[in-house]
Amino acid sequence: MQTRFSSTFCVVATSDSDALPPQGMRDPAPSGSHNRASGPKNAWTVAQVLQWTVQRFTTAGLESPRVDAEYLLAHALDCARVELYVRHDMLIGADERTRFRELVRRRLAHEPVAYIEGMRGFHALDLELSVDRRVLVPRPETELLVDWVLERLPADTAFTLLDVGTGCGAIALSIKRARPEVLVTASDISADALEVARGNAVRAGLALDFATADLYEGVATPDGGWSAIVSNPPYIDTKVLDGLAPEVRAWEPTLALDGGPDGLDIVRRLVAGAAQRLAPGGLLGIEIGFDQHERVVPLFHEGGLTSVETRKDHSDHVRMVMGHKAGQKLGPTAPG
Repeated sequence: MQTRFSSTFCVVATSDSDALPPQGMRDPAPSGSHNRASGPKNAWTVAQVLQWTVQRFTTAGLESPRVDAEYLLAHALDCARVELYVRHDMLIGADERTRFRELVRRRLAHEPVAYIEGMRGFHALDLELSVDRRVLVPRPETELLVDWVLERLPADTAFTLLDVGTGCGAIALSIKRARPEVLVTASDISADALEVARGNAVRAGLALDFATADLYEGVATPDGGWSAIVSNPPYIDTKVLDGLAPEVRAWEPTLALDGGPDGLDIVRRLVAGAAQRLAPGGLLGIEIGFDQHERVVPLFHEGGLTSVETRKDHSDHVRMVMGHKAGQKLGPTAPG
């Protein structure tokens, strides 16, 4: 007698009334090494469900059909992705199939997997962040910005840091978790985003200050200035928003994406106001678009920042810029 997935992975499969595919879709009767004859009619194994879902997602033109299918099935079964391989021949029960069917429907509507799951892991510290349509889904490029900032700021020092446009709190919370002694303030113009960030801070057990602010307006500069200002600002050219992937265009908040006619409206204001708010030697580190660094680096110089550097992402695109206010730097300098 075969068993099927459930919250305890040991419920006997007895119902044959609920085939996996969404209503109105033909059961593709996936082929493979797993024999469905030994289970109830319309019973589906984990491997067969994945095969069917990958086919559906591929036909729909989704970018990562296999990865998406695995994440969603693991979410529906309340298990880790690795368990899908360990238990590939287990039958999936009717309740789990119903749950999974709804997740598939949402993904076929191009809703991001992170929004469907309601969570997204971030940074090497395994920070689990709640995310929904009020905030951007955190990206790997932003993890690289966090790493760079942590490299440049000394350990065991109670410096001050402002995360401008915090969204779900990814940057602020990652730095606070890595350096508990840091006094972190997270700001955003969106009250909805700040609500998400505050919830993430509570769940992570991390103490931060939060401020509703339009860039610097609305957040008080500490005595002596900020040791660091960090931001992943809106930097998408307004003209290209309609050409973005539907997962971004139709689901993520435009306020957090739209950087104006050339993508740099917010970046200009952010950079221009940094020097007067930084402590001597303090740094400004920001994320930018893949084709913007030649226009952004001069803004740092014009804003009175020195020792301006750039860094690339994993695709070899320059995606980060950092500069300092004149004075003794707070931590390690660039090699060479």
